[in-house]
This record gives sequence, C-alpha cells and structure tokens, in this order.
Amino acid sequence: MKLFCFSLMVALLMAMIAMPASHKAAASTKITAETLRQMEGEFMKAAADRGSAGYMSYYAEDAVELPNGANAIQGKANIAEGMKFLDDKNNHLTWTPVGADVSSTGDLGYTYGTFEFSSTGKDGKPHIEHGKYTSIWKKQGDGSWKVVLDMGNAGPASS
Repeated sequence: MKLFCFSLMVALLMAMIAMPASHKAAASTKITAETLRQMEGEFMKAAADRGSAGYMSYYAEDAVELPNGANAIQGKANIAEGMKFLDDKNNHLTWTPVGADVSSTGDLGYTYGTFEFSSTGKDGKPHIEHGKYTSIWKKQGDGSWKVVLDMGNAGPASS
C-alpha cells in the first residue's frame, strides 16, 4: 500500500511538472509578428508564380481594398477584377514588410512596408512605381490567416 501511495505521488508530481511544459508548447504555436512577415513572403511568391489567382488566394471573401486615389473596393471578387494586371508576365509586384504586430488575442494582425511595381510603359520603356502599404490580417474560422483590409499609396523609392 505504501508503495502504491508513493507511486501515485510520483505520478502526480510528474504530471504537474509536465503540465506547464505542454501549456508553453501550445502557446508557442501562437502566431507572431515574424510569422506574419513570413506569410507576406509566401503571399508575394504566390502572386509571382500564379498571378492574380495566387495573390487573391491570400484575401478573405469579405476583404476591403483601399486603393490610392480611388474609392474602396469591397469583396474578394471585386478586388480580383482590379488585380488581373498581375497575370501579365511583364508586370512585377514585389513588396517588403518593414513592420508587423499581432493582437494580444492572437486573431488579428497587421503588416506594413514598401512595394515596387515594374511594368513596360506604353512607350515600350520600363516603368517603375514605388509605394507603401498596410495589410490587416485576420484569423479565419478554419484557422488560416487572410488579408481583410489592404491599402497602398505612392511613395518615394525605398532606400
């Protein structure tokens, strides 16, 4: 009986020691600002590889786009209409996240940075535009993260 009680106490003590460790492991899988930056890289690669379809795969169905000098565009399908320029292999959109953060609840985050868009002008010469952007990311019901609000505007060439 004493051996049983001793074994039970050892087992309980081991369980108590293990519980905080498993809690920490679960907390460490929570998304971070660095995770959002990595997702931005995957997002850009999808756009480069698959054009507008790759780009739009990172948008939520109810996303809103706030384009420079134009009215807000609501809904993924409507935003996709304006992103078809990414299907032209002469057009290249690249961006660099400069900062990111995630809410304390872990379900909302943002990234911001600079972008460069290069294309061939109507005169046949290369044309390059620079700007800055902000994207708001939200955790979806299925656990994925999607852009729910995006805006960009013209800016100087990044240094």
